[in-house]
Amino acid sequence: MKEKTKDHAPFYRLMYILEAAFEYFISLLMIGAYIAKVATTIGLSDSTTGILTSLVSLGLAFQIVAIFLAGKRPVKRWVSLLHITNQLCFSLVYFVPFLEVSKSVRIALFILFLMVGHILNNVVNSPKTKWFMDFVDDKKRGSFTATKEIVSLIGGMLFTFFVSAVIDHFEARDDLYHAFLFCGIGIFVLMLLHTATLLLTKEKETELPPKSSFGSMLGDLLKNKKLLRSILIIALWNVANYVTTPFLGTYQIKELGFSMVFVSLLSVLYSVSRALISKPIGRYGDKTSFLKMFQVCFSFMALAFGLNVFTTPENGQWMFPLYYLLYALGAAGITSGEINLIYECVDHDHRVGALALKSSLSGVLGFVTTLAVSPLVTYVQSNGNRFLGIPLYAQQLLSAITTLILIGLLIYIHRLIKKQENEAANS
Repeated sequence: MKEKTKDHAPFYRLMYILEAAFEYFISLLMIGAYIAKVATTIGLSDSTTGILTSLVSLGLAFQIVAIFLAGKRPVKRWVSLLHITNQLCFSLVYFVPFLEVSKSVRIALFILFLMVGHILNNVVNSPKTKWFMDFVDDKKRGSFTATKEIVSLIGGMLFTFFVSAVIDHFEARDDLYHAFLFCGIGIFVLMLLHTATLLLTKEKETELPPKSSFGSMLGDLLKNKKLLRSILIIALWNVANYVTTPFLGTYQIKELGFSMVFVSLLSVLYSVSRALISKPIGRYGDKTSFLKMFQVCFSFMALAFGLNVFTTPENGQWMFPLYYLLYALGAAGITSGEINLIYECVDHDHRVGALALKSSLSGVLGFVTTLAVSPLVTYVQSNGNRFLGIPLYAQQLLSAITTLILIGLLIYIHRLIKKQENEAANS
């Protein structure tokens, strides 16, 4: 039986690549300008839309549930069921504008479907990641996750261009409802394809971890100082990112006046740039350390948000793409780097719990951050886009705050790397 699993490992890795791609396509329709279109149509303000966009971060908090489910077998059965439910909720988000009910009911259903979708998606994330990553050689994690991302990015590039063109076509005819219908049905079809990849992938036969209470497992994780330092880095990145990013969707379609096709062209720029650097930066992480890889990624991010401070409607056609390019270069290593950085800190039996703890803490902090800065967005906009007498858009101010946080994070990582190098030299 073990030999059979080993023989099928390349096929299961292929299924993982496809699974990640289909899930990524769905996620693209639940963020940024796409979800902002639905939110604006049902009458939500920019600050409220920003908070709801950051629900993806709050949903991460529910990954803590994975610690309770770490020993539940078979993983495949319940992960598949919850994934189907979460993606159906995402599909229903696009049908909310069709409902002939009051505005308050539409908003309530929009929030409900969005929240339930994100919560369930995150409950299954850590166990699903471990399920698929069991078929990947530990020495090739960086390279494999880079390949997986490249496939998702290239596919996502074509996907967003096509979807954006369809939305612009219907919007030009003042018919956004058919655009939403197209997106809702599209997510349903992607859900079927995604489910197929799950059903075609078997679970690797591994020994169950020793049974332990939630408190005991959590205690083991909290004693791991290296893990806690890694979680702190990821949490601070989430805070920095969620100060600004949730509010950029409305910024693009309102203040900057971008069409959905232009937004999709930005996605092409993002995908190509990130795809080109994903493999080299993944190999860099495998060769040196994922902490040093993060140092490179966050440097790109600090430059990106630093430039975005100066993005306005007058220069947005070229400044925002430049911001997006640098953001893509930074993001190339962060997503896969988070998993790999955590995997460096814990043994096999604690990986699900460690990933869940990382996502839960960073997710809550990300959402709370967006909640905290939302009044600032409302304040700047209600004062005629001025802050302390200075004319600027809220997103420019938020980008400045993000830049400062990232500079602080880079200083912390630099000191941590120096400390580790000194310890290695003295050992």
